Amino acid sequence: MGGTDRPGRLVRPFTLTGGRTRPSRADFTLITTVTTVDPQPATGARPQPEHLRILRLCERPMAVAELSARLDLPVSVVAIMLSDLLEAGRITVRAPRSVTTPDTDLLQKVREGLGRL
Repeated sequence: MGGTDRPGRLVRPFTLTGGRTRPSRADFTLITTVTTVDPQPATGARPQPEHLRILRLCERPMAVAELSARLDLPVSVVAIMLSDLLEAGRITVRAPRSVTTPDTDLLQKVREGLGRL
């Protein structure tokens, strides 16, 4: 073996998702904020180790993209695991607020006002 060999990931992403390639829910974008529910539900199946890592990381609100980076997993894999946790009642999800286009008349008036200074 050459000196360029590096150990790979021990668990393949498709193993973490049970072979699923799409989340069961469409709640997750890159900037969706995820937070762990406190206290955790007593019912349901015991979470897998990867799910537990997500729950620990999300004790403070965290965006899906940041979570994916910290776990070193593709966003698609993280979204599938988050879907599992959301359906189990272990996390809450807050969608990003929609951005409205600014009132151009108001912006023009502000610009004119600033020009007079």
